[in-house]
Amino acid sequence: MVGKNSGGDSPVLDGMIGSSQAMLDVYRLTRKVSATSATVLLTGETGTGKELIARAVHELSPRSSGPFIRVNCGALSESLLESELFGHVKGAFTSAVENRTGRFEAAHGGTIFLDEINSVSYKLQVKLLRVLQEHEFERVGDTKTVRVDCRIVAATNRDLIDEIDEGRFREDLYYRLNVVPIYLPPLRDRRDDVPALVDFFARKYAEENGMPIPAISPDAFGVLQQYAWPGNVRELQNYVERAIVLCSNGEITGELFPPHVRGLAPIRVARQKTRSLESLCEELVTRGMQDAGPQNDNLHDRIVSLVERELLAQVLRGCQGVQTKAATRLGINRNTLHKKIDDYGLESIGG
Repeated sequence: MVGKNSGGDSPVLDGMIGSSQAMLDVYRLTRKVSATSATVLLTGETGTGKELIARAVHELSPRSSGPFIRVNCGALSESLLESELFGHVKGAFTSAVENRTGRFEAAHGGTIFLDEINSVSYKLQVKLLRVLQEHEFERVGDTKTVRVDCRIVAATNRDLIDEIDEGRFREDLYYRLNVVPIYLPPLRDRRDDVPALVDFFARKYAEENGMPIPAISPDAFGVLQQYAWPGNVRELQNYVERAIVLCSNGEITGELFPPHVRGLAPIRVARQKTRSLESLCEELVTRGMQDAGPQNDNLHDRIVSLVERELLAQVLRGCQGVQTKAATRLGINRNTLHKKIDDYGLESIGG
């Protein structure tokens, strides 16, 4: 979803594709807030272009000559994220062999983009709140206060109000972040943008692969505009790249897209695995009853533990051991998943 608009007076932001009314509203709000120093909270589903808007906020701001620093808060454990954000001094912990500057210091004079802000632990949220309020913090293992001047843009694909209700996100931090919220609509709510996105990605991947730019048949556009796009622009991008690779006659047709995109039953290699998991659950229930003995002591707990362990193992394998992805698929906190992995001895899968 990266490109240049052609007209200097175009309302479309440089780097963005799409001129639907929903996106024009996003562009207008982005331009307006960029001129200020207000904190911005970007919300929307995965793959809707939140990082592109974060970069636009920076590049259209008076801080554009300063650094733009991105941090994926969901990719690091609590201890690593704290060191990444705030830096540390030599000897702060075992592997701290030298002083290290954190991302907030690196963003001084510019913008720091905190992606997946909902993944930050409750404890670390306290330090973030202080940076937002006082513009200061201490490096890990140090007592010296560091002051910074940087703009904060945060992003989340979760409803933070729900996270607050579940006790996972601080209400005071939410209100500090939510000064100017910008909602990125899913692709299914701006289907008019699909042709422009398809055309852009087709050109991009044809050029990258040294192929002539293909024509796109009307039936291909029809197929793509009726699909719901749960993975949003990122999913569309992947399928257009696939079509470019498979295209052999200089034209992208609807048949080049996966069956489920065309409204057909999806081909799932894992379908039999899903059925076997159901059968396995029945087996585990039976095994739990047998293990409980004639008194049926703790029968419920035994069965739940057996089924939960197998479910965790299946999801971890499906996510290639990536815990952040597995936690999202399971709908639980990453720290909770990590504890369950330890409890059930699944480290070899979730490492």
